[in-house]
Amino acid sequence: MRRRGRMLEVHGLNAWYGGAQILFDVALSVGRGEVVALMGRNGAGKSTTLKAIAGLMAGTFARRTGRIAFMGQPIERKAPHEIARLGLGYVPEDRRIFTDLTVLENLEVGRQKPRRWPDGTPAPHWTAERLFQLFPNLGEMPGRQGGRMSGGEQQMLTVARTLMGQPLMVLLDEPSEGVAPLIVEQMAEAILGLKAQGIAILLCEQNLPFAEAVADRAYVLEQGQIVHAGPMAGLAGDARVRQAYLGL
Repeated sequence: MRRRGRMLEVHGLNAWYGGAQILFDVALSVGRGEVVALMGRNGAGKSTTLKAIAGLMAGTFARRTGRIAFMGQPIERKAPHEIARLGLGYVPEDRRIFTDLTVLENLEVGRQKPRRWPDGTPAPHWTAERLFQLFPNLGEMPGRQGGRMSGGEQQMLTVARTLMGQPLMVLLDEPSEGVAPLIVEQMAEAILGLKAQGIAILLCEQNLPFAEAVADRAYVLEQGQIVHAGPMAGLAGDARVRQAYLGL
């Protein structure tokens, strides 16, 4: 099998909140058009890993060290807005939509110019119309305020707003948590649709069936350390690893 071009490479990633170290020498990679699941129990460090990659662990209280490269370019010293402008999107677990703005207005806030892949070919160009095809639920409520949407609809809107930034890769934090099964199914279809267009996705997830449905590979975090790495099918079929690190 031909190896995918690396979109993201992380080596020796450590992170702290105050004096408490959360991540210990985390190393991972994600290829173009690849979905990689980062799994583990609550408190294992999954969300912190995404925040550290996105540049959101800088300051006196939260800090991180290590090497992070996006499309071959070091980003560990860049500010969050600089990382986003390179084409690395971040979807937080707590959604953070603008509740007083409509669906269309929320999407417009995230708009950036079209991008190209490193080889010069055009990357997917997201518009509100295209996103309504990807998330039909949103297409039925373009004028609805964010605060009047269900949790699952807000989750879709958060992903859609990130895609309006024309990312080449998305960091996606717990997209299936706390949403209805039908929305989970639609979210899985959307992720597979993004993958088919070459978008890379690093997915934090605890829902094993969801991760199994969309991910190519998986890393498992336990107390801030990578304790397992391999094909997603291998993790799903390894009862020992599932029980030891996921409690499944």
